[in-house]
Formats: sequence, C-alpha cells, structure tokens
Amino acid sequence: AAKYVDIQFGYDKNFIGDGYRSLFLSNWGNSNLFLKLNTKIWKLNYQNLFMELMPQYNKSGGDLLLDRKYAAMHHLSINVSKAVTVGLFEGIIFGRKNRFDFQYLNPIIFLRHVEGTIGSPDNALAGFDFKANALHSLQFYGQFLLDEFKLSKIKEGKGWWANKWGLQLGAKYIDAFGISNLDIQVETNRVRPYTYSHGDSISNYTHYNQPLAHPLGANFQEFIGIVKYQPAPKWYITARAIYYNQGLDSAYYNSGSNIFRSNSPDQRKDINGITIDDGYTLGGGKKATCLNGIVQLAYELRENLF
Repeated sequence: AAKYVDIQFGYDKNFIGDGYRSLFLSNWGNSNLFLKLNTKIWKLNYQNLFMELMPQYNKSGGDLLLDRKYAAMHHLSINVSKAVTVGLFEGIIFGRKNRFDFQYLNPIIFLRHVEGTIGSPDNALAGFDFKANALHSLQFYGQFLLDEFKLSKIKEGKGWWANKWGLQLGAKYIDAFGISNLDIQVETNRVRPYTYSHGDSISNYTHYNQPLAHPLGANFQEFIGIVKYQPAPKWYITARAIYYNQGLDSAYYNSGSNIFRSNSPDQRKDINGITIDDGYTLGGGKKATCLNGIVQLAYELRENLF
C-alpha cells in the first residue's frame, strides 16, 4: 500500500511467534475474517491485526446465523542487533457480542488505557517475546504472556487464582552436529490455571469453540521434541514427540484448565459452596498425562507432490 506498509484482508489463519506453539496467537484452530496491517521501518516491524471471531455456542437443529465477537492484536518487534530480536504483544477480545467497538481501530499498541476509559468488560492480554541466533546454527526463542496478576498476591505465594501467565522457551539447531539438512527443535510451554479465561463466555480467548492460542487451554506443562532430516533431495523424514501433564476439572473442582468456563466466583466454589480464591498450582486438579509421537517418511514424486 505504501513503501513501508503491507495490507492483507481475508479469511485465513495467523500465527505470532517463532515456536512450534504460540502463546499469543496460533494457526492450529479455525480460520477467521481478518484485516492485517504490517509496517516495517528501519529495525522496527509493527503488526496490527483486527479479527472477527465466534463466541462459544451450541448448535442444534438446522442452519442458523452464528453470533460474532471481535479482537484487536498488536505486535511490535525490533532488531536490537543482527542476532537478537525482541517484541511486545497485546491482544484484546471485545466483550460485546455482534458489535465492533471502533475505539479499538486505534493502531497504537497497549490499548489497556482505552479499555479502562470506556469501562469495558473486555479481556486484555500482554506479552513479551524474543529470538536470538548464535554460532550460525543455533536459535533460542521464547514468549511470556501476562493475562492478569497482583504483585502482592505473587509475594504471598498462596496460588491466587488470578495470577495468570504463560511461558514458552525453545531452541532450534540447524545442520545439527555438522550433518547437512538435519534440524532439531526442543520446546517447553507452561501456562497457569485460568489463563485466557474470562468472566463471561464472550470475552474468553477462543474462536469457533477452539482456543486461539495453545490447544490445551491452560493449567499444563508441555515438552516438545522435533527432528527433521533430508537425506536426499526428494526424501524427507520427520519425527516428533509431545509430552504434557495437565490438571483437569473434577465433579466439584474447577482447576482452571477449561478456558471456556467462566472464572467468576460462582464457578470457583467447592463442594460446600465456598468460593476458592487460593491454592491453584500448575497441574492442580485431576491429573492427566499424554505422550504423542509420530514418525513420517515422505518422497516428492513431482514438485510439491509428496
């Protein structure tokens, strides 16, 4: 559109980050209608993303027009050196069904002050990410997502329910051990209970009955290992292992893993009807563990035909 500005409008998926997963915005779920503005000046890259999403719903009977909700996301990154890039992220899910709030068209990052001035019930998240290249073959990356917290509650160390954050750390090793076309990636993701959730079913961090970021939702620890090798020009070998542990809800306990569930006080009560505010630990609740592994061998018969 201009020397430094690219514009994209369509129905598709977007991804923010450098890892296998993203704690900001992932492309594993359903597509959505979006407008993306990308401005690149000097060492700065600034992305504005406006999306039309669908709140959670139960569909029964014949066809019907589904409700909508909206989101605005911003990601500002800067190349602080030839090898290091750092970025800031902000995402807001509008807490108003079927109505776009035009104040969120403001392209400036960190709209939390706008949210506060209009007294909205919207769900706002912020984050930090980085990428660093080293020794010509190594790359380290990570994300830190902050949903909500109170410093005094963190100092107390009692597991207050609204200290909500997520952390990603990973590394890539290109041409590992001096072997051409052998790439290795390791990654871990950790998200505390109630992260991405909200007090109502509209403002949670979801779209089309699926999480917008990590597919597990919240309250989990995940480890990923990926090996890719191309022994010959048309042969491709991929091996991937994913292990995670997560705390799930039980009959009388909301563990904070289900981000579709409201985090309002009436949804955090124990068997006696008393609201539980403290004692939430990562993986707390009904224990669930999973190991998923896959090995794939592919041959390219013709260009882009495998």
